[in-house]
Parts: sequence; structure tokens; C-alpha cells
Amino acid sequence: MHESISASQWGTPTASRRALLIHGATMSSHSWEGLAQLLVAEGFFVVAPNLLGHAWRRGTDYRMSTLAEDLRPYFVMDTSYDVIIGHSLGGTTALALLPFLPRTKETTVILVDPPLELTEEQINMYHNLSLEGVLNVRTADEHMADNHAWSRRDCLSRALGASMCDRTVIEGIFRDNNPWSFSGLLNGIPPNVKITVLASLDGICYMEQIPRDVERLNARVINNTGHWIQYERPDAIMDEVPLARAKL
Repeated sequence: MHESISASQWGTPTASRRALLIHGATMSSHSWEGLAQLLVAEGFFVVAPNLLGHAWRRGTDYRMSTLAEDLRPYFVMDTSYDVIIGHSLGGTTALALLPFLPRTKETTVILVDPPLELTEEQINMYHNLSLEGVLNVRTADEHMADNHAWSRRDCLSRALGASMCDRTVIEGIFRDNNPWSFSGLLNGIPPNVKITVLASLDGICYMEQIPRDVERLNARVINNTGHWIQYERPDAIMDEVPLARAKL
């Protein structure tokens, strides 16, 4: 893995396919290590940016459109990706990125338990939970005790992400995106983009919030998992990644 304050990278830049992974709130690019290794094994070069306000990156405006605009440099000179995967806040950020995607490239976008619509009550609840997470950072051992399906590496990255985020970021995210309503972005899918939404029964994305009868939009619930599908069921994400056909 190669890393900087702005991103982590895995694989070789000359690989034939590229993936962009966008982490969620109070996380960092490191949180994608497990999934990134699976993608590299399938021939991908993987890039994971650190969102504005995360991994010590400073920001003052945390509107979803601003988080997306901050990722514009990853699309310069018509840089394109075969697959874009966003978890939680990274999922809604990926939706806000749709207008920036090159129109000539077939792109698969996988949204992992994205918060599409939040009521005022839910905003307050997640605001408080997220604040607690960065004000009282839990250790990797504490995460391991509560999440038996997580690897030690995942628990370390969870603790690391929270330690590199502060309360002003959390307050900004919930202040600048209130009212929280992004499911409408699913109605404007470009013709070269296919979107899959992965939700869990114990997550923050609800199937009834996903528009019906939208072309190139699929949604499914992953059973026996929580919000952290990339830690608990990375296979379910890989199932949605178009892999190179085996040579006959």
C-alpha cells in the first residue's frame, strides 16, 4: 500500500482496471485495506481518497456537493474508474460525484449502506453517536470484543479513523446537510453508469427510500450483517464487481 495525507493506493498504476473507494464518516482510506487487496487480486489498481475533514485533512464546508467537488482531482485528464465503491457517507458522496464521471466509460457504482434519507430524529441520533466516537475513541481491542466478524486490521483502522477526526467535522457534516435527503440523486443515473445499493437489516439505508423502476439501479439486502458490510461480508461487495472474464 502506498499512502499520503490525501489518499491510499494499492496495486500497480499500470493495471488494466481501476477502482475508487470512498470511506464513511470518522473513517479513513486505511479502512479499505481488506477489500482493496481483494480487488488487487482481480487485477485492479485501487485508489482510496481521504474525505475532507478526515485523516487530519482540514475543511470548513461539509456539504455533500463540497465533499464531491473535493474529489474532482481524481477525475482530471479524463481519469476514469471501472468501479466506484462508497460506504455510508462515502456512498452519498459517490452519488454526488455522478455528474463528474466521464460519459464514455462504463462504470459500476456500489453504495454500501448509504444514508439516503434521515429524519430530524435520526440526524440527532447519528450526530450524537458520531460525536461520541471521536470524543471517546475506542481501542481496537474494544472493537474486537463487540464485533467478532471483524479482523484485527479492521478494528485498528476503525480506531485510527476516529482518532484522526474531530468534533468540528461531525458538527459540520450534520449542520451542512440538513435536511438530509439524497435519494433523489438516484433518479439521475447517467446511461453509462450502473448502481447497486447494498443495505443491511441493521444498517442506515432503507429499501423503501430507494426509487423503484429506475433503469440501471439495483438494490439488495445483505443478511447477517450490520452497517460495516465491507468488514463483515466483503464477498457480497465483490459479487457486484464485474470481473474480467476468464480467458478460454
